[in-house]
Amino acid sequence: MQDFDHLITNRPHEVRQVLISDLHLSMDEPALVQAFLMLIDDCIAIPKLERLFILGDWFEVWLGDDAYLSLNALEKKAHWLTPLIKKLTALKQNGCDILVMHGNRDFLLGQKFCDLFDGTLIFEPFTITINDQTFILEHGDALCTDDKKYQWFRKIIRNPLTQWYLLKKPLKKRLAIADNLRQKSQQDNAVKVKYIMDVNANAVDKSLQGAKALIHGHTHRPEHHEISANQSRFVLGDWRVIDGESRKPKVEAVIGVVIAENNIETDSTENFRLVKFCARV
Repeated sequence: MQDFDHLITNRPHEVRQVLISDLHLSMDEPALVQAFLMLIDDCIAIPKLERLFILGDWFEVWLGDDAYLSLNALEKKAHWLTPLIKKLTALKQNGCDILVMHGNRDFLLGQKFCDLFDGTLIFEPFTITINDQTFILEHGDALCTDDKKYQWFRKIIRNPLTQWYLLKKPLKKRLAIADNLRQKSQQDNAVKVKYIMDVNANAVDKSLQGAKALIHGHTHRPEHHEISANQSRFVLGDWRVIDGESRKPKVEAVIGVVIAENNIETDSTENFRLVKFCARV
């Protein structure tokens, strides 16, 4: 698998779009936050980058936009999210659109937060076109239909009335609810067989329909799956801290990159590729 650093060092003018997923950022994992800031610096350095996609689970937990927006000026200045917002604003001002999708961890993320860096909240399925071929973008949790219990929970928690009710709760209460849900999820996942937490083939076929490829995250199993001679499924990887006890921990992730369409006759999947992103923080 090609390294992202090699790509932006040797072929920066060909990179048009970058797709990432499952960063699970939080104040408790500063290495992940620093690695994300380093990725944005790389994106700013790409001369013709058009779009950055964040396909869900950007944050480990999101209690609502008001958790940040309600802070006063001094609190915002000291907050761990502020450097991130400033860096994304610089990227947007550099001509790159920033598109953010909900994940199962940050489904309460709203457009008001995205407005801070002039980003856009998008919803799945979202389509992009590469070499006149349609690519479907999703977070990926909706594809895990064998996990009946989770899909039932997802249907309830994604209901606008449920979300309205949650956002009416005080932040302290929302935090307690989120902690309880996270603990319960960890307990449930510990006893589930692995295939239940992966995508279902029928769900993938239904999502693809006539599209060329499906791109998603969520499963933390990065891979390029050839479904048929004409269709593919690309899985983005989660962001992981390696050597976390060292003075300079390493963060690794598998991300997606769209390369310039130099030849209309080229298979569109050749213009999209999974690459390894590494950062020493």
